[in-house]
Order: sequence, then C-alpha cells, then structure tokens
Amino acid sequence: MAIIILLIITGLLLLILEFFVVPGITIAGIGGLGMIVAGIFMAYGIDVSTGHITLGATLIATIIILFYALRTKTWNKVMLQSTISSHVDTVEEESIKPGDRGKTITRLNPVGKARVNNQEVEARCQGQFVDPKTEIEVTEVHKTYIIVKPVK
Repeated sequence: MAIIILLIITGLLLLILEFFVVPGITIAGIGGLGMIVAGIFMAYGIDVSTGHITLGATLIATIIILFYALRTKTWNKVMLQSTISSHVDTVEEESIKPGDRGKTITRLNPVGKARVNNQEVEARCQGQFVDPKTEIEVTEVHKTYIIVKPVK
C-alpha cells in the first residue's frame, strides 16, 4: 500500500512540475501521469473498493493541488515584482535637420553619441568609424537616431 501512495504522490508532484515549471509535453508529465495510473491500477489489483477509494482520493488531491497552485497569492510570492521605467530617446525633428553640424561625443563605431544643436543624440555613420570630438554634419534624421558624416 505504501508503494501505491508513493507512486501517486510522486506522480502528482511530477504533474505540478510539468504544468508550472516545464511547459509542454515532457518526460515529467508523461512520467507523472504514468505513475498515477500505475498507482491506481495497483490499487484495483488489491480489490475493487480499494481501487475506487484510491481513484477518488487521487481526484480530490489533484483538484485541491490545482486550486492552491492556480491561486494568485501563490504565484505573487515567486513572481518578479519589478517595473520597467526605461524609455527610448527620440530626436526632436524640429531641433535637428539635415545639414546641421555638431561634434561626436563618443566614437561612432558605427553607432555612438553626438551633440548637435545642444542636444545629445544617438548618431550613426555609414561606412566608416568616426573618432570622438570630430566635427560632423547631419545627413538624415530618423525618429530615434541621426545619420551623420564627418566634415572634411
């Protein structure tokens, strides 16, 4: 009888592992289901009334475990409680226009920072690297970055 109880409890634990940790159909789910079926089958081998009691107890235990596992408070304890407060810097289209000049702050390799019209923006230089503090000219303005070329 101890083997039957151990099989069913281990099977339930594997099914919980399958549902909440390793989603999809894996060995844990198939093994857990197999252990539960084997435990119930072995209980029916003892006699029919023991099999019915084992089947009923297993169903009730499964419902109780799923009820507690699916409650919100259970998962709030393990859930990540952080918020994302970052934002994407955008280029003010009226303040920077093609033809404006500025200087690189960092090396454009091919992306870096530049200051144009007293505004620090992400700058990209196509086809070459540009050293810091190099005079640049804006060729294109996009929503989140500008394309520049070095002034010769």
